[in-house]
Amino acid sequence: MNNDIERVLYSKEELNRRMDELAKQLTAEYKDQRPLIISVMTGAVLFTVDMIKRMDIMAKLDFIDVSSYYGGTSSTGKVKLVQDLKSDVRDRSILIMEDIVDTGHTLKYLIDLLKERGAKSVKVCTLLDKPEGRQVEVKADYVGFNVPNEFLVGYGLDYQGYYRNLPYVGILKPAVYEKD
Repeated sequence: MNNDIERVLYSKEELNRRMDELAKQLTAEYKDQRPLIISVMTGAVLFTVDMIKRMDIMAKLDFIDVSSYYGGTSSTGKVKLVQDLKSDVRDRSILIMEDIVDTGHTLKYLIDLLKERGAKSVKVCTLLDKPEGRQVEVKADYVGFNVPNEFLVGYGLDYQGYYRNLPYVGILKPAVYEKD
């Protein structure tokens, strides 16, 4: 897998350092709110787990699975709800945990869905934000890193289901996905 990486963008140490900083912010923000933390499957699971271990708050955790990529390297723009939440969001403070905000389609879909269901507030924490990829106006409230418009893998991010287990975020060599 490592041979397929053009270069490492953020090392394991850099990721850990930034997550410590984000966790302090989130702990201060949510200390008295008992939020529902929603992890967007599957990419955000590693980030979510590492973050909630760092946060000193009372919170519940749930998962939602949505897709707009369908195994490719770019968003189709059509978001599909694959697995819904088990929790009722009505009158709850919601914190969406995302691995990356790229086109914005998925995030806009989720925010609108949660607001329609009566959430008291909806905020977003993303490890990575790719503003150059944005097609829909949407903004994360907490951002780990702003990233270049490259195809990234590692630490939850995948290409066709692979590379999620890399302990860092790297740029995938174009030769890997251009052959498909």
